[in-house]
Amino acid sequence: EVIVAGVNRDVCLTASTVPLASLFVARLDSATGTLDYCSAGHPPALLLRSNGELEALSEGGLLLGVLPTAPYVRGSVQLGPADVLLAYSDGVLETVNNSDEEFGLERIKTQLRIAALEQNDTMNRVSAETILFSVLAAVQDFGASHKLVDDLSVVVIRRDS
Repeated sequence: EVIVAGVNRDVCLTASTVPLASLFVARLDSATGTLDYCSAGHPPALLLRSNGELEALSEGGLLLGVLPTAPYVRGSVQLGPADVLLAYSDGVLETVNNSDEEFGLERIKTQLRIAALEQNDTMNRVSAETILFSVLAAVQDFGASHKLVDDLSVVVIRRDS
């Protein structure tokens, strides 16, 4: 949260030339599985547990550039063996199809579950790379021939046993 607060102060100083921005920062201790994170107005990252439960990681604060003294808080979760973290930009949610429907949060949750459970109904065998490409393909297929109106960023982390 200290890093995000510092970035926010700097963005506020240049607010006349830099638009508001969101940010998701995380630090994973690969030995213990502890993930500390802070979200500055970013869509909540999704943590899919190996048992199929889904958690939204939304601790943090305001968008960057709104208020120089905005408070930010740190969230912390424990990633267990075969848990999957999906962080994504709002461009994923806002991708539209030919009917002007947005991809949205429910579709990304569904696609994460489908991708992570793709092989033999066990998350233990699905790589982060496979999940990443499955999610990106679903968004691209959904948007079909529509031009993207925003950035499209996706990060997948899967903790091995």
